[in-house]
Amino acid sequence: MNSMFTKIIRIALGLALVVFGANKFLHFIPMEPPTGAAGEFMNSLGATGYIFPVVGVLEVIIGVLLLLKKWVAFGLILLAPISINILLFHMFLDIPGVAIALIITCFNSILIYKHWQQYKPLFY
Repeated sequence: MNSMFTKIIRIALGLALVVFGANKFLHFIPMEPPTGAAGEFMNSLGATGYIFPVVGVLEVIIGVLLLLKKWVAFGLILLAPISINILLFHMFLDIPGVAIALIITCFNSILIYKHWQQYKPLFY
C-alpha cells in the first residue's frame, strides 16, 4: 500500500484536487468556458450559486487528506462520485477534456484498489 507508485499517484491526485478545487472559487487559472450543451449544463449548475463552491471545497479537503496521508480511504470514497461525474461530463458533453478526467478517475480507481483491505468490512 505504500509503494512509490502509490505515493506518486496519491500526491499527484492530491495536488490536482487542491489546485482545481481551489480554482472553482478563487478563479486563479483562466479557463475557456465550454460551449453548446456543456456550456448550458455548466451555466445551470453555476446558477444554483452553491454547486461549484461546495464541490471545490470538497475537492480541496480530499486533496489535503491525500497529501497529508490522513483518512485516505475515506477521501477516496468521497472522491469516487465526483470523479465519475467529471468523467461522464467530459465523455458526453465536452470531449476535449476527457483525457484529464480519465486520468483523475484512473488514479482514484488505482488508489481505491490499493486500499481495498480497508473497504472489505463494508461488504460483510
